[in-house]
Amino acid sequence: MLIAAFASLAVAIGVGSVLATWYLRQTNAGPAPWPLAIAHGFLGLGGLGCLLLSLGGPPRGVDQGTASFGAISAVLIAMAAAAGAALLARRFVKRWRGGTLIGLHATLAVAGFVILAAYVLA
Repeated sequence: MLIAAFASLAVAIGVGSVLATWYLRQTNAGPAPWPLAIAHGFLGLGGLGCLLLSLGGPPRGVDQGTASFGAISAVLIAMAAAAGAALLARRFVKRWRGGTLIGLHATLAVAGFVILAAYVLA
């Protein structure tokens, strides 16, 4: 289940990179294309769900000192999901200008993924 979480989050980060590139290349940036944004959200939430399920299993990384990396990663990715939900809410309110919120979302997600990579690969 941990590998499924890692794979799902890796694909979500790839799709998120496409969305970020789309946002940065726009001169008058508006909301992202909704099918791509929905796929990004579902992949991220699916990866978070798989990660939470895998944390209930046997302890991992105790001998390498990475035992808490899974929980730290889950918290960071959950915070990124909350920022993503705020982006979605801003889209429905039609008040765009989410550059800072996009940056926060990306920073939390990438930090959580890097810590998850250390947890999985250690």
